[in-house]
Amino acid sequence: MKNSSAEIEQASTWPPAHNKRQAILNAAADVFAEQGYAGASIDAIAARAGVSRQTIYNQLGDKDNLFKVVVTEITERSTAGFFRVLDTFPVAPKDIEKELTEFSVRLLRKAICDPSGRWLRKLVETEGVRFPQLFETWKEYGPGKKYPAVAARLAQLAHAGYLELDDPALAARQFIALLAMDLRIDQQLGRQTPDEEIEQMAANATRTFLRAFGKR
Repeated sequence: MKNSSAEIEQASTWPPAHNKRQAILNAAADVFAEQGYAGASIDAIAARAGVSRQTIYNQLGDKDNLFKVVVTEITERSTAGFFRVLDTFPVAPKDIEKELTEFSVRLLRKAICDPSGRWLRKLVETEGVRFPQLFETWKEYGPGKKYPAVAARLAQLAHAGYLELDDPALAARQFIALLAMDLRIDQQLGRQTPDEEIEQMAANATRTFLRAFGKR
């Protein structure tokens, strides 16, 4: 199934193609976003990248391997962006709701709504059931790294007396789910979420989270 032009525009925001390999990966990411795995062809990717079919096979192998490489690289890029934002987590807040909301806005803008994050969520939703083996890297280096890291930060807040947590891992999953919940409809419609809506989503998610886990 083809995605909307807005999603395609999002998917096109990749690193500059300084060499043929990067040009192929950028083109493959766009074609997979537009056509899905099953609909994408090596010919279409080669035409988009401005290279021959043989160049793709020589550098990155067949379509299965190319898709794995694209998923791996974008997962690593998305995870790196996530951890850059996580470094700004408020570990000793003066106003926990205000500072956690500000952190949530940064997380939404720079790590969840960024092109890499949107691309991965779309492909996981559309192709994950049919090709689960292609997303092993995503599971390992995406949620497998992000959730424990968020859980550790939340555990710090609990230890410092800001939160009441029995299970930091569960709290981390619920926190991320609250943040991302309202983005699904926008993503399915190919709509770019406006900044003011992101801020409201962050405020709502943080408020709900603190009602459940805030210190009483």
